[in-house]
Amino acid sequence: MSRKLTLEDIADLRQYERERDEFRARIIDLKRRRRVALGPVVSLVFENRETVRFQVQEMARAERMLTDEQIRTELEVYNPLVPEPGQLSATLFIELTSQAELRSWLPKLVGIERAIELRLGDAQSEGGLEVVRCTPEQAHEASLTRDTVTAAVHYVRFDLDPSQIERFATGPAVLASVHPEYTHAVALPDDVRQELLSDLRS
Repeated sequence: MSRKLTLEDIADLRQYERERDEFRARIIDLKRRRRVALGPVVSLVFENRETVRFQVQEMARAERMLTDEQIRTELEVYNPLVPEPGQLSATLFIELTSQAELRSWLPKLVGIERAIELRLGDAQSEGGLEVVRCTPEQAHEASLTRDTVTAAVHYVRFDLDPSQIERFATGPAVLASVHPEYTHAVALPDDVRQELLSDLRS
């Protein structure tokens, strides 16, 4: 059964205003458990159905969207970010605050959206080390990928087969960047790994 959002999942504006404070607080807490800092300027937030629903609700609120057609258009944009079983879907942020940093880093990080990987197990574990490379989310790739300067936001996906999911479950699992200008790695904490298993398992 698909996890994608439908019109019925999106509250109208009046209803959303009534539930927004509680929903927003819940999503902030959820994203905290799903955010992983990878080195000094890159972080990934692993999306799920609820984080994407919040994004659509907030866009509809900001743009005062009142028609089903407007909401359908937003769902077409954001539904590809909802992971299906066996997938992890993440928004990759290059977190820079000054114009000088942007001018310095964004040209250097061209291709970062293809340079992130999950490392499952290690050399000492049964089966050794296994690497799952990310792929850019296709629907957004054309508008975000450039030859000379990268965007500050990318959408990436990891596809794991059943054996890889079990290796992810037992750990260790490491998130890494192998970009030549940005080489960093971080072990996923156990609570993050357990949270993301809900995405991977049906």
